[in-house]
Amino acid sequence: MTSLTQRTSGLVQRRTEAIRSAAAAEKEKDSGGEEDEARRGEEEEEDKGDSKETRLTLMEEVLLLGLKDREGYTSFWNDCISSGLRGCMLVELALRGRIQLEACGVRRKSLLARKVICKSDAPTGDVLLDEALKHIKDTQPPETVQSWIELLSGETWNPLKLHYQLRNVRERLAKNLVEKGVLTTEKQNFLLFDMTTHPLTNSTIKQRLVKKVQDSVLEKWVNDPHRMDKRVLSLILLAHSSDVLENAFAPLQDDQYDLGMKRVHTLLELEPEKESSKPNANELMWAVVAAFTK
Repeated sequence: MTSLTQRTSGLVQRRTEAIRSAAAAEKEKDSGGEEDEARRGEEEEEDKGDSKETRLTLMEEVLLLGLKDREGYTSFWNDCISSGLRGCMLVELALRGRIQLEACGVRRKSLLARKVICKSDAPTGDVLLDEALKHIKDTQPPETVQSWIELLSGETWNPLKLHYQLRNVRERLAKNLVEKGVLTTEKQNFLLFDMTTHPLTNSTIKQRLVKKVQDSVLEKWVNDPHRMDKRVLSLILLAHSSDVLENAFAPLQDDQYDLGMKRVHTLLELEPEKESSKPNANELMWAVVAAFTK
């Protein structure tokens, strides 16, 4: 009887020790997993912080392509960039999930006939974008893409709609780039008047932007717009509409320049209506392209 009791006691003790060991191992594993997860989270935050410092909106990228590095202003002969920047705002809002086109309906309305509707009024963190988003949200009945480009540019004959115009857009975008450490601010004398200019101060970011545009139609060319990054595709098409795309290709050798521009023209010859109907297409971006090429 005593022997049986001792064996039972020993079995319980060994089982208890086994349970304790397993619990300790599990705790150590959980602790290690939590540490790894925390470390990954920290690394992601660091990456996010790094990218946030130099992250530019489509409007800022197009303006940066159009600015003369030393002089700090866009060409006086460029009369396309104003409307081009408004188109950039609409596409940027669409890429951020704030606006979209209304459903095409049974009769399949054309891109330029469909209205722009607010999908989310959550702040974007960009004053210009939030200002444009508020106009779109508050306007009833909704307007088309073509109308919004004109209204935000102030190109309307209706005095009751002049309040939609976004003023001093280039100057405000340049100040954003100054805050991001890309440009600086100077005063330049033009005989009859003084003008605030914004020369380039961080050439690395400009070079990175130019290289991104060049690579998209050269080394990284995929010959299918729907396999291209949506933001890069938007940048190329909108930079062309703003008449600043040539500046990105100017440094290239003649053969690369010809090849790059040939591929850009391939993109420009695409039919927006057809492309917008394909899976995962950004309908609003193609509507903006259609507005500029109609």
